Amino acid sequence: MSDTGAAGARAAIGRYLRAGFTLPDWVHRITPATIRDDIFAAMTGATIVLPQGIAFAAIAGLPPEYGFYTAMITPVVAALFGSSWHTVSGPTTAISALVFASLSGTFVPGSAEFITAAITLAFLVGLFQLALGLARLGALVDFVSHSVMTGFITGAALLIGLSQVRHALGLDLPRPEHLREFLTQLWEQLPNLNLSAFAIAAVSLLTGLFVKRLVPVAPNYLIALVAGTALYFAMGGTSLDVVTVGMMPSILPVFLAPELSVGSIRELASPAFAVAMVGLLEAMSISRAISIRSGQDINSNREFVGQGASNLAGSFFQCYPGSASFTRSGVNYEAGAKTPLSAIFAAFFLLLILLLVAPYFAYVPIPAMAGVILLVAWKLIDYREIWHIITTSKTETWIAGITFFSSLLIDLEFAIYAGVLLSLALFLNKTSRPFIGVGAPDPSTPRRVFKNAASNNLQECPQIMFARIDGPLYFGSVEWVRRRFRRFEIERPGQKHMVFIVKGIGEIDLPGAELLIEEAKRRHARGGSFHLQTETPKTISKLARFHVMKNLTKKHIHLSKGDAIAETVPMVDQSICATCSVKLFRECPHTFEITADPSAEKEATE
Repeated sequence: MSDTGAAGARAAIGRYLRAGFTLPDWVHRITPATIRDDIFAAMTGATIVLPQGIAFAAIAGLPPEYGFYTAMITPVVAALFGSSWHTVSGPTTAISALVFASLSGTFVPGSAEFITAAITLAFLVGLFQLALGLARLGALVDFVSHSVMTGFITGAALLIGLSQVRHALGLDLPRPEHLREFLTQLWEQLPNLNLSAFAIAAVSLLTGLFVKRLVPVAPNYLIALVAGTALYFAMGGTSLDVVTVGMMPSILPVFLAPELSVGSIRELASPAFAVAMVGLLEAMSISRAISIRSGQDINSNREFVGQGASNLAGSFFQCYPGSASFTRSGVNYEAGAKTPLSAIFAAFFLLLILLLVAPYFAYVPIPAMAGVILLVAWKLIDYREIWHIITTSKTETWIAGITFFSSLLIDLEFAIYAGVLLSLALFLNKTSRPFIGVGAPDPSTPRRVFKNAASNNLQECPQIMFARIDGPLYFGSVEWVRRRFRRFEIERPGQKHMVFIVKGIGEIDLPGAELLIEEAKRRHARGGSFHLQTETPKTISKLARFHVMKNLTKKHIHLSKGDAIAETVPMVDQSICATCSVKLFRECPHTFEITADPSAEKEATE
């Protein structure tokens, strides 16, 4: 590489790094008052994440302490490098379920190998997210339908709920990913359910539901765990055939580099990309939802960087992949948080609380955890949004439905790929078929405004057609537009001259420009002409760069319909004009009676 090229590459990398790691825009908002509000919000957030840390780690197939590590490290880094003032990152239900689905087929859940793979997965997830953010590809999430996340989260919630049935009933059941086998075994073993486990799970679930309904601001998950644990001791405690969480080796994360062997990277790269995409979609959805209420503008590229940096840094402190938490973010905003300092304070308070109460978590019965997780799964399903999708859009229903059934019948990783690819495919299919309308001047309007000829039953010039494209003219839409041009040749053989209006065009590339040149040559060979009308400077400069102006010549490119009409009418067959009764334009022979004001007619065609 030449010195000039190397210098250019270094400058580009520098710009990307500066874009991702500039000073947060919320620093100037910090005042003694905002610090006080952030501390109060952090106290609430710390109590919420206590039961969540254990529950989400269980969903991911990890010991409880790894949920706490992720809840302490990830939100701090995301707060420093992200964009949102109120979003709180950490372990989430959807990511935890996807981590389990990605690793359980190869590793035994809870084993040392499973834990190592989960931490390595966090490193790769962070690497993918950080790369997308530094490359300024934050707008990518705009092309993925929200229905993908709706279908994915609904499927994941159902799988999460079914996975806890074995703990809630005290039965040895297969994983719900094997749905048919799971349901068969459940039916056969149901008479052997453990009544103690069932009672503890039911009390935890019902307590969580009632507390949420009666006192919405109370930490219902934590109260539900306490209620289930209290019943466990009231029924006999250790004398029962009920498993407890057990002692946690350590509540303090330590610095330890993740395993990055070639084999592990090759094995985990694909699921890491799926987890990265889900994490970014989840984070952006939550950040934007809260920003609508807070009035903040979200920088999607910086949000990508924040999520990537949090997972990357977290992997060096024994964290598994995390993302923005809907519950914690919503509570953080409602509690009055003003800056991301609230997330940082919450991590600190969580550490203090764990130092005091961590030993007591050893006595929490697993069925109580199952009851809380069942409640989490139930709350994940947005029934109102599902009904809204079904009743308003067939396309979005297909996207959500395929994602949902893929998660149940295949696996969660495939479901994400299927949903995202289907969403993009439908988007590309829509952009590849831009609307092309044929217009004509409406004599009933004062200025003879051009309208769609077919829908308004307007007469057209027998020799000149006016077509307008609304949408991009790019490589994906070229064949569609070419087929439309060929249909015009067959259906309108007398209209050898075309004025093609590209005023509403969204984009044009080289294949699109070549199609315009091709159409001009075809019409010229048939004894007609091809004219372009546009007034967009960006489009005009592209037409010049792609040699369209050179091939069509300036004579056939116009800034207004009036100019196009004035240039095209003299080119038509005058013998046909002599017997024509339509007489649409001032330039038509023997039509001076149409308007007494020539300037008005010109304005009417523009």
